[in-house]
Amino acid sequence: MITSLKQLFNESAADLRKLNKLVNQVNLLEKKYESFSDEELKNMTLVFKDKLQNGMKLDDLKIDAFAVVREASKRVLGLRHYDVQLIGGLVLAEGSIAQMNTGEGKTLVATLSSYLYALEEKGVHIVTANEYLARRDKELMGQVHEFLGLKVGLNISQMEPQEKKLAYQADISYGTGTEFGFDYLRDNMVHEKEEKVQRSLHYAIVDEIDSILIDEARTPLIIANKSDDGAELYKIIASIMAEFKDDSEYKIHLETKEVYLTDLGADKIEDAFGIDNLYDVEHQELLHAVTQALKAHAVMKLDDDYIIKDCKIILVDKFTGRIMDGRSFSDGLHQAIEAKEGVEITDENKTFATITVQNYFVMYKKLSGMTGSAMPSRQEFFDTYNLKVVEIPTNKPVQREDFPDLVYVNNDSKIKKIIAEVKKIHQLGRPILIGTASIEKSEELSGYLKKEKIKHQILNAKTEEDEAKLISQAGQKGHIMIATNMAGRGTDIMLSEEVKELGGLHIIGTERHDSNRIDMQLRGRAGRQGDPGSSQFIISLEDDLFAHYDEEEMKRYLKKVKTDETGLVLFPDPKSFTKKVQETVENMHHSSRSHLLKIESVMDRQSKIIYSMRDRMMDMNTDEIIEEALTNVHNYLQQVQENYFSNNGNLKAFLEDLSLVFPNLDWDLNELEELDQEDIEKRVLLEYGQFVSTTSPLKEDEWKGQQLKDLMLHQMDTNWVKYLDYMAQVKDGIGLRGYGQEDPYRYFEIEGYEEFKYLLFMIQKEISSQFTDIVRETTDEFVDELNPDLDEDLVEMEVE
Repeated sequence: MITSLKQLFNESAADLRKLNKLVNQVNLLEKKYESFSDEELKNMTLVFKDKLQNGMKLDDLKIDAFAVVREASKRVLGLRHYDVQLIGGLVLAEGSIAQMNTGEGKTLVATLSSYLYALEEKGVHIVTANEYLARRDKELMGQVHEFLGLKVGLNISQMEPQEKKLAYQADISYGTGTEFGFDYLRDNMVHEKEEKVQRSLHYAIVDEIDSILIDEARTPLIIANKSDDGAELYKIIASIMAEFKDDSEYKIHLETKEVYLTDLGADKIEDAFGIDNLYDVEHQELLHAVTQALKAHAVMKLDDDYIIKDCKIILVDKFTGRIMDGRSFSDGLHQAIEAKEGVEITDENKTFATITVQNYFVMYKKLSGMTGSAMPSRQEFFDTYNLKVVEIPTNKPVQREDFPDLVYVNNDSKIKKIIAEVKKIHQLGRPILIGTASIEKSEELSGYLKKEKIKHQILNAKTEEDEAKLISQAGQKGHIMIATNMAGRGTDIMLSEEVKELGGLHIIGTERHDSNRIDMQLRGRAGRQGDPGSSQFIISLEDDLFAHYDEEEMKRYLKKVKTDETGLVLFPDPKSFTKKVQETVENMHHSSRSHLLKIESVMDRQSKIIYSMRDRMMDMNTDEIIEEALTNVHNYLQQVQENYFSNNGNLKAFLEDLSLVFPNLDWDLNELEELDQEDIEKRVLLEYGQFVSTTSPLKEDEWKGQQLKDLMLHQMDTNWVKYLDYMAQVKDGIGLRGYGQEDPYRYFEIEGYEEFKYLLFMIQKEISSQFTDIVRETTDEFVDELNPDLDEDLVEMEVE
């Protein structure tokens, strides 16, 4: 362990030595660019682009480009990049993560490498934790880039496709990670290439990268459309679930947040619906609805995972504490929660496209990021994203004093101590920020402060409309604010000189979070840029963190606990125990992300095949699309024959499958029984050749060609949605495979492979069917055009 720590220190020290040399080179150019007029400075963008076009490497321009951006920032914003900010920019430029403390000006750091990569004219994405920060940073930092002749775009939800397209065509585009990911999915659902909004994924800078690429990576991004199935069913199941009790009717696996019915629970469902076995294939839809209802009942919590606003279920981002307008849970979970809470049940969401955060961001040619708390997850960043973490020193020494945790045996003792501390610090006039883990906990603590007549403000998802105003007041003398995680990201709490003299902002953490990184972010709200400040966590053994820990281990620890008269835990060492619990829970979450990534990687590979097929098809002209349709027909006929010959199949069924393409097939069954495989294959090939010859008139009809293309894309999309729906149900039961001594990942991979083969066959089959209809329709029209009086002649012949 000591060796690895030394190695890490040596690596960081070596990185910083190399980077400091580059910073010195940037500093040497400062006087040169100070002497430039505004026009000369702006013209450097064209100079750099010209050099790139003439073969110079981006790395060779880096020093000058950084010096130009620094000078532009001085003129436009009145802000000069500190040396440590230049180091941060260099780390981003090499495609690594810069760990920089809160208040060190990460937003300004991003201007450096974003400008450098924008010179390649392939698009740069700056990813923020929320839309408020995307808009703010675009409006503020975008001024520097616009001064230098670059275009800056903003990509947020609720924008029209044309607006998004313009945002992506800009040299630098600001937006949230989820919106960039959703745009990728939406682009792979369009029917015309021109409808796509994104360019290629070239270079991205992710602000608060640990929050976006790790904390939020446990939930995949999903595009869903409405389906009106199951509202009544969810109401019935919710009423049954209301009577369910933990351990007797169901069990929760805390590692994965998965829930399972016990035999008793399954019996109750079976009795209620009058069925023998809930797990029979014929009851698959019911089992899926029961699984989602059980998750809604046992796992999803009001004022934690969601809130009720205007009689609607509104999602809460657990990592930022923000509400997620316009988002809903998919696969029936949203409807199950609505039924549980007794609000109106909306139409169910059916998944149309999905991708994990991990699989989206690894598609960027180069990825980088910034945060104040990456080091605890440096191994996961490297393993998942191939990103190195470099710790950047602060511009000024940190003056904040971090007091040791106080751990109490129960919640009541903890609250008493928090109230006492708030009163003591408040008497000094120092502002206090109290961090909570959820909306529910923030409102509960607010209630205790009100009882003590302690004036305070509260910032959570229910009050986020006033966030900017509340944050601006948080550093004022005597101010007390209770906040969920949302206050810990992206905004600085400014202190007056009077407050600095009093000791600065004091942070009270009321719970240790599931991740130490979030605790680091909360602490980092105080002591920015050399300001004084202090922090302390006051927690209890009844907090949610400990509820997620192994039950038996927890009982053993509690038996040994010794406390003082206030309930403060003295022995065994509560700090080392808390650290052990937090690391265990963090490892559980890491396992959960790994589990998701292993499962979703199967789907990701398959989605890329489907998306590639769609892209190729959208580029085709009429002749090419007809050839593609014929290829599908040929492949379908090949598969039908293969199925028949390899399974000694039913000859009648074989002819029915062939009649999809050859509706007038008049082969004699008795005669066919005497033929061998080679003769049958020759007959099919002959029929196929005749079919191909009837497609010639289609090549003259561009409108029919477009119609065919749309139908083919529609069939791909429709069957892909069915596939996703089926695989979601397979996913529901995958955990049970482990109990049957099976490798669940191997099972999912095999099941996914077989189902994907079937998906491709169904696409070929549906395309063959619709292509045959179009060919027949076109052939009839063609004959009519050649012989407009044909019907009249036939009538005369019949009369004669």
